[in-house]
Amino acid sequence: MAAVTRLSLLVLLLVGALVAPAFAQDGERIRGQLTAEGEGVPDVTITVSLDGEPVGTGVSDAEGEWFVDLPGPATYEVTIDVDTLPEGVQLRNPDRTTLEIRVGEGATATALFALGEREEVGPILLQRIAQNTVNGLKFGLIIGMTAIGLSLIFGTTGLINFAHGDMVSMGAFIAFFFNAVLGLHLILSALIAVIVGAVIAGAIDRGIWHPLRRRRVGLISMLVVSIGLAFVIRHVILFYFGGSRRPYRDYTLQTGIELGPIRLQPVEMWVMGLSVVILIAVALMLTRTKLGKGMRAVADNRDLAESSGINVERVVLSVWILGGGLATIGGIFLGMIESVDYLMGFRLLLLMFAGVILGGLGTAYGAMLGSLLVGLVSELSTVWFSSQVKYVWALAVLIIILLVRPQGLLGQKERIG
Repeated sequence: MAAVTRLSLLVLLLVGALVAPAFAQDGERIRGQLTAEGEGVPDVTITVSLDGEPVGTGVSDAEGEWFVDLPGPATYEVTIDVDTLPEGVQLRNPDRTTLEIRVGEGATATALFALGEREEVGPILLQRIAQNTVNGLKFGLIIGMTAIGLSLIFGTTGLINFAHGDMVSMGAFIAFFFNAVLGLHLILSALIAVIVGAVIAGAIDRGIWHPLRRRRVGLISMLVVSIGLAFVIRHVILFYFGGSRRPYRDYTLQTGIELGPIRLQPVEMWVMGLSVVILIAVALMLTRTKLGKGMRAVADNRDLAESSGINVERVVLSVWILGGGLATIGGIFLGMIESVDYLMGFRLLLLMFAGVILGGLGTAYGAMLGSLLVGLVSELSTVWFSSQVKYVWALAVLIIILLVRPQGLLGQKERIG
């Protein structure tokens, strides 16, 4: 174990040595490219402000590219002047005229405004409902993929792993390292990242959680350890990659496809399709394979499973490896449709917990169903209410359902005491 720990530290140092020079540059900058129907949109004004005071203005060139040099690292407001957009071109989301972009020291951050010409089909309200329903399914699928590991870990060990959200961020940045720093294609980078993320999750279990379980450390103490581990992962990412949002090199600027009242980019369609395939594969694994049946048995009754001859520790290790791989995939998919930043997993953590609790603690199928419901409610709420409070409505639905069914949608009643 000591040798594994030393090897892990050596790998981290080598990665740090490779990453740090790759992001070194002089001065800070925000850049972007405006495109509609595959062509650059020129002569559009973008203003960058800090605490409400303008610090610079950029105008897009013939290719739609623009940039603004900044006075230093900070969180900036980037606003597009919609009055300077050419006739027939508009923001796909009229509410996103201003973006908040965090720029680290010496970093270049990217601000992406989605533009396009959109035909109005039917009432605007029905269009928004249809679009937000698809967005909710897309978001819910990603939450579900990341929440399965969180649910299985709780079911097999009783641990509420607060570091799971930062494992999502870690997986996204592993893929970013191979894609943006080493120059590999995103598909190859994602495959490597899933393997690395699964191995790291397994190493965390063998190096931290297994010794704690063997010493019979209480679950409250282990919960505190998971919070500390979350801070470690989060700040290692922040140290090496900075705090600004960063897109992957591939599939960033695509022309949307109109499907009736719905508009989706090809990358979003691929993310949704692959998410469904992966979730179906996980469901089949849990029901059809010996390992999957062992996972469900340990989650139902650990002592009975152990007395039946199941190697519980091997099953727990498999759960961590599976959870790490799924968390990595979810982080990559979220980074593909939005962008990558060190807080992305932390922001997702509360919704993962909501999906797991809503579906039923310790059940993988419950995590899938609960996460889909959380994603749908949060996105559909923005049709009538501000997007800044969309997660509040998802948590409100969680409270209402738990008042009626405390064990969750697919959970089982248990006698306590």
